Amino acid sequence: MKLKVGVLMGGISSEREISLMSSRGMIKHLDKEKFDVVGIEINEKNDVFTKCQDIDFALIGLHGEFGEDGCVQSILSAMNIPYSGCDPLASSLAMDKDTSKKIMRYAGIRTADWLIVKNCTENIDYESVEKMGYPVFVKPNSGGSSVATTLVKSATDLKGAVLDALVYDHEVMIESYIKGDEISTPMIDGEIFPTMAIKPKGEFFDIKSKYEAGGADEFVVELTAPLKEEVHQMLNDTWRELKLSAYARIDMLIRDGVPYLLEANTLPGMTPTSLLPQSLASVGYSYTELLTKMIEVSLKARGVSHD
Repeated sequence: MKLKVGVLMGGISSEREISLMSSRGMIKHLDKEKFDVVGIEINEKNDVFTKCQDIDFALIGLHGEFGEDGCVQSILSAMNIPYSGCDPLASSLAMDKDTSKKIMRYAGIRTADWLIVKNCTENIDYESVEKMGYPVFVKPNSGGSSVATTLVKSATDLKGAVLDALVYDHEVMIESYIKGDEISTPMIDGEIFPTMAIKPKGEFFDIKSKYEAGGADEFVVELTAPLKEEVHQMLNDTWRELKLSAYARIDMLIRDGVPYLLEANTLPGMTPTSLLPQSLASVGYSYTELLTKMIEVSLKARGVSHD
């Protein structure tokens, strides 16, 4: 009997259009011989309760708020519907950049210095930012896809960047800028897959670089020892400390041969040309085979068997 898979798409966050793009690709490429596939567009929170009642598995194509933050995962758990990706706790920890960086720092995992601004620009600690040194990144604390992310090069531009980010979140992160090479590595069921190098055409890997054709060069990179060993140790430590499960994509920066953790993405982009599918393609997985594997490891993480 086929597993009825509902692909949750759209959502209420600033990343709605990105979600729709990813989800349509998944619907197209899911193995129809194994799965009965239905698209479920989420336009408001209540849709999860009313539209998901007759599915066997939720393949979450949502991004950002009410997608990656653990809320949808909690609802689906309460409805006894297994779902893709990490559980509610890991999802919420990874989504909150401030909290995840505190965990990383406590665990001895190298990450850039940062501070948080809450609710209004009057709370900006200009003196602490000056001590960190410009340039700095300003971004919503719980945002994704580089929405409202600004590279700020002087104090005169800081307030405007914080105001832009406060449109999307009541907490804004100001993070020390590490000029280096960005890498991204998928982990599936705790296994490390090939690392992708990212060479954006602009100053950094912003939303245009991520989703516009030709915005960045992305390719598999073979790290050399001892950097590879350190990166792999940081990947395993991050997987453990954030209590990740099923699959995730972990991003880092390499400066002068030293890796710094950026963040863990518990529901990474899933267009056929996204980083995770590119990595898996390099070791022989078709996009369809990858989607099947994601469902299988997610069912395993939820403690559900399916033949």
